[in-house]
Amino acid sequence: MTRVVVTGGAGFIGSNLVTALVEQGFEVYVLDNLATGKEHNLAHLRDRITLVKGCVEDLDACLNIMQDCRYVWHLAALGSVPRSIADPLSSNLANVTGTLSVLWAAQKRGVERVVFASSSSVYGRQAILPQQTDHKANPSSPYAVTKLAGESYMRVFWECFGLQTVCLRYFNVYGPRQDPESAYAAVIPSFISNLLHGRPAHIDGDGEQSRDFTFVEDCVQATVKAMTAPLAVGRVYNVACSNQTTVNELYRTLCALLQVDIAPVYSDARSGDVRHSRADITRTIADLGYRPQFSLASGLAKSLPWYRDYFSEHNHRPSAG
Repeated sequence: MTRVVVTGGAGFIGSNLVTALVEQGFEVYVLDNLATGKEHNLAHLRDRITLVKGCVEDLDACLNIMQDCRYVWHLAALGSVPRSIADPLSSNLANVTGTLSVLWAAQKRGVERVVFASSSSVYGRQAILPQQTDHKANPSSPYAVTKLAGESYMRVFWECFGLQTVCLRYFNVYGPRQDPESAYAAVIPSFISNLLHGRPAHIDGDGEQSRDFTFVEDCVQATVKAMTAPLAVGRVYNVACSNQTTVNELYRTLCALLQVDIAPVYSDARSGDVRHSRADITRTIADLGYRPQFSLASGLAKSLPWYRDYFSEHNHRPSAG
C-alpha cells in the first residue's frame, strides 16, 4: 500500500481529498494543527487514516510524517483574504514558512512528488479573462502574495533539487464541509447559513463581481490526477469550471434551490477583493485529463443536504428551506 501525506487534511478541501485517497487504496497520513481544520471532518475515516496534530512550519513534524512517504499533497494554509489583511504575519508563517518546511522535509525524505494548493488570488485585478497561467501574477492581498511565494518555492525545488512539484490554482471551491460559522466564512456557506435560518445574506459591494465557482469533487479530481500526470511536473494549472457567475446570480440560484424569497443586504466592497475571475482550463484538461462534472446549480444541490444536517446536529435548526 502506497503511503501518502496530506497536509491540512482535516480542512474542507483536505478532508474531501483524504476521503478520495482512502477510497483509492492509499495509506493516508494527515498533518493538521486544527487551527481551521476540524477533527470531525475525518470522523468517518477514524480507523482508516493516521491523523497527526502538528504545524507544517514545524520541520521535525514534517520530517517525521514523511518517513517512507511517496507522495505529498500540501493543502495546509491559513486561507482568507480578509484574515491575511488583518494579520499578514500569521499568514506568512503558515503559508510561506510552512510551505518551505514541507518542501525541505519532502526533499530530505526522498518524496517523489509534491502537489501544492495555490489560489486564483495570485492573478489579482486582471482585466484579461479568462485567466491563463502564463498571465503575469498581480497579487492584491497578503494571502495572494503567500500563495505566489509558495509557487516560486515549488518551482525552485524542482529546478534545484529535482523534487517533482505541481501547483494548482484553485478557483472559489465550495461544497460539503466548508465551514459556515467561521469569522472568515466563504460566500457560499455564509449565504446558505443565512438563508436556511430565514435571514438575509450580506453581499459585499454591488454583487456584480463574478467568480468561477468550483465544486469540491471537481477540485479533488484534478488534485488527485496531478500527482501522477507525467506532463505536470514543474508546472502550474488552473482548477475551475471556466464559468463566470456574479454574486447576485449565485444568491438568486440559492434562493431558488431553497425555495425562499429573501432580499439580500448590501454593504461596502471588501479591501483586497478582485472584481472578476474566470479560468482558462485548457491545459488542465490536456495535461491532467481533468473534466469538470458539476455545474454551479448541481454542485449547490449536492451541498445543501450536508448543511441541513450540519445545522441540525449543532442545534441550529433552520427556519427556511
